[in-house]
Amino acid sequence: MHESRFSIFTGIIVAGACILGAQLVHLQIINQDEFSRVSRGNALRTMRVLPARGAIYDRNGVLLVHNEPMYTVTLTPRYFDTARTPLLAEILDVPDSVITARYQEALKWNRYRPSPAFYDVGFARYSRIKENAFRLPGVEEETNQKRRYLGKSKAAHALGYLREIDDSELDAQRLSGNEARYQLGDLTGKTGVEREYEGFLRGIPGSALKVINIYGLVVHSYMEGREDLAPQSGLDIHLALDDGVQALAESLFVEKRGAAVALDVNTGGIIAMVSQPDFLPATFSRPLEDSTWRYLTSSSDKPLYNRATMNLMPPGSTWKPFMSLMALSEGLIEPEGPNSTIFCPGYHPVGGGRIFRCLEAHGEQTLVQALQNSCNTFFFELGKRMDLSAFHRLATSFGFGVAAPTDIREQTSGLIPDSAYFNARDPAWGIGTVMNLGIGQGNMGVTPLQLARYTAAIASGGTLPAPHLVEYLERPDTGERIVPEVAGHSEEIPVAAEYFELVRHGMRMVMEQGSGRASQIPGIPTGGKTGTAQAPQEMEDHSVFVMFAPYDDPQIAIAVQCENTGQGAWCAAPIASLLVERYLTGEMPSFPNVRWQRALAAASQDTAE
Repeated sequence: MHESRFSIFTGIIVAGACILGAQLVHLQIINQDEFSRVSRGNALRTMRVLPARGAIYDRNGVLLVHNEPMYTVTLTPRYFDTARTPLLAEILDVPDSVITARYQEALKWNRYRPSPAFYDVGFARYSRIKENAFRLPGVEEETNQKRRYLGKSKAAHALGYLREIDDSELDAQRLSGNEARYQLGDLTGKTGVEREYEGFLRGIPGSALKVINIYGLVVHSYMEGREDLAPQSGLDIHLALDDGVQALAESLFVEKRGAAVALDVNTGGIIAMVSQPDFLPATFSRPLEDSTWRYLTSSSDKPLYNRATMNLMPPGSTWKPFMSLMALSEGLIEPEGPNSTIFCPGYHPVGGGRIFRCLEAHGEQTLVQALQNSCNTFFFELGKRMDLSAFHRLATSFGFGVAAPTDIREQTSGLIPDSAYFNARDPAWGIGTVMNLGIGQGNMGVTPLQLARYTAAIASGGTLPAPHLVEYLERPDTGERIVPEVAGHSEEIPVAAEYFELVRHGMRMVMEQGSGRASQIPGIPTGGKTGTAQAPQEMEDHSVFVMFAPYDDPQIAIAVQCENTGQGAWCAAPIASLLVERYLTGEMPSFPNVRWQRALAAASQDTAE
């Protein structure tokens, strides 16, 4: 009996020993790597090392945007003692509730990882946190970076700005497999170049292994940093933007609303892009007060709204070169011969006793004369003769009514009507509706970017460029250049070269003997067209102007919209002229002269269009 019990107990002990032995084999041999990693994780912390964000330069190599150090306070929920909330709040000079809210955000993100909680902390507060390290477990400080703006211009809508990444963007990063590159509190591009080229500018974070104590505080580097991974810096960006021209443009739009876009005729590079009112990109490099954010997002000034690429208004008489090209290509008028002129008695009968008035009685007009004199009667008649489908088709080929191939995400397609559009909105529409399109008025809307692109196409004789801000990206370590796909992309417009040349000649006559003569650049022949876009009756009309130069070898095309400042020869035309001169000569235009006086005037004057 005793021997039987002894055997049973012995068997139990042996079985237990076997089980324990098997478990030891499982822990120490089979799963050694896994549990070694877990054990090491209890003593080590992997800390991210953020890369240097890429710098941004203008077309001449002028540094526009760089980085400067910024102190950030992080919270690790696993180690943070919530009883220390009042102390941390006192050091950072914020309410306790703010600390609690940031703690909850960090807890939601990851209990064991440091999460950025307070940005751009001053050096004095940074020092106090260092001094109180043992009283603030789970609270650490890190040095990262914020944007520093060095250019003469703001270029706010071109450069864009950075803001803290939101939940939806983090989710998108997870889905794309880039989760390791971002975490709660990281900054990311929200608009402009900063947004469109975020993936290139940001770089790839590195990592550093640190030995920590039971309070979660860093003691020293693990293995003297031999297992650390260095970050990969972001790529530098070189823009087509000219900082000097951009700065001048911004100064000419002070106390005005409107926009200007200047393009390199040969490449489509954006030389200047102004939208006024605007904002200081540096505003976003520090914590925003609620009042500032409300102004930026809710003010009637709409400073974040990019008028250069989104503001829709009728083109006015800047549309007349397009109508000329359409009429020539569709055979509505001939370059010479019996069907090359239209008589202007000072008005055009519409029918039913109605008439559309011209600026004056011009008499017999050729196409070049009609452009020079901006004869409404001539273009009313072309509108009467045209087929609306052909009108819509050619306008689309010039980039109107469609989104442009560009690296600017914030853009509006615009409106070019066809018969389907009118049928859906006004079944009673008639010939008068179509004739109004002939002078760039009525149910149509174009942006300054579209007008600049169209002007570049006329200047080049039919090549429609793809407007773009970035010329190339450059790896700072190797100098390797990457050219964005959109750069260099262009399309050919299906209109004969001789028709473009005739219209170009008419635009030159506008600048030499027509409504643009006061804005002609001394010594530099140009082509241009003034325009007035109708505003609601209780408001002043809008000033619009397009221009290219030099005439014989076009390098720059520009479009300017000045809101509620009157006719095109005032405000828009002189602004464009001064910017073109600054770009072509590299020097500031002389002051004072009539162009400066007109450009700086906020109100319209009585002058012929």
